[in-house]
Amino acid sequence: MPAVPLSDRVLMGPGPSNPYPEVAAGFARPLLGHLDPEFIALLDETGDRLRQVFRTTNPLTFPLSGTGSAGMEAAFVNVVRPGDVVVVGVNGVFGERMCDVAGRCGAEVVRVDAEWGQVLDPQALLDAHPAPRLIAAVHAETSTGVRNDVACLGAGAAGLGGDTLVLIDCVTSLGGIPVEIDAWQVDLAYSGTQKCLGVPPGLAPFTAGPRALDRLVEKPQSWYLDLNMLARYVTGDGARAYHHTAPIAMIFALHAGLGALLDEGLEASFTRHRDCGEALQAGLVELGFELLAPPGHRLPQLTTAWVPTDRLPPGVDEAGVRRLLLERYGIEIGGGLGAHAGLVWRIGCMGHSARPANVSLLLGALAEILR
Repeated sequence: MPAVPLSDRVLMGPGPSNPYPEVAAGFARPLLGHLDPEFIALLDETGDRLRQVFRTTNPLTFPLSGTGSAGMEAAFVNVVRPGDVVVVGVNGVFGERMCDVAGRCGAEVVRVDAEWGQVLDPQALLDAHPAPRLIAAVHAETSTGVRNDVACLGAGAAGLGGDTLVLIDCVTSLGGIPVEIDAWQVDLAYSGTQKCLGVPPGLAPFTAGPRALDRLVEKPQSWYLDLNMLARYVTGDGARAYHHTAPIAMIFALHAGLGALLDEGLEASFTRHRDCGEALQAGLVELGFELLAPPGHRLPQLTTAWVPTDRLPPGVDEAGVRRLLLERYGIEIGGGLGAHAGLVWRIGCMGHSARPANVSLLLGALAEILR
């Protein structure tokens, strides 16, 4: 048995952040039917709250049943046809995953690569093809802790002739750093609930703008993720057309988590994440760590640091240090993904976990463990 009870653990990896008390209360609510008028009203209110957090007026803004990867797949299968050109920025695992999903849709994928840990060049994305169907990029790359500049992609794509759509992955950014779907002229975006929203995983907040809805594939490869049918359930007037049984308890929890975030205020949340992230990064540098992401593009909510192999305890590898943190101190941090597996640590400071006490606890624990 671990020395630290589950209830006392601090999750500082890139995965689920500790839920807010309001979220736990959401799970405790009695269940309703997925077509119950009371639930439909709550679903509509959840969409309203998501619109505030995404900063959009898109009517089709809702919690998609499935994790953030389902949001990614829904975005691609609904607008990409076989033979379409799709430009994808790749500087980490989730850019790679976008290429995979687009390729499975039959797209001609044009990659714009940057070294993992470095920043994508937005102009290179815009210059990659004269008239792509879609330009896609990850706002906050979860595998490297890098914030990519995506704000100019919408306006730049409009300059290509007006037919190019822009898709942004906001899984690790939504609620933690500014996301401006309408101001950035983004056509499709998705997120996850388990990052800065502080809700357990299971839903993908999703939004589609009018240009994307005008270009929907008539019969996408996925029945379950077909926005043509989902829209009739999510935004239908009067009686809603049944599509699938919605995960009622998860939507209760997201409704509560969004309420807590909006009560705090988006700007206050951004400041809290920024302050904790900066304190964590400064503390790691003071302990002798080298950070992966470049200054000016480091996510405050997800810090990546090279594993200090010369300072690990005798006979303990990097995974062993992470086990020590979990079992001795009740702190969970993430290991590297893909090309960085075993080489970096990914430290989440997001959602409910973005608190100064958690930062101090982790830095103190690392100071005790490392030589």
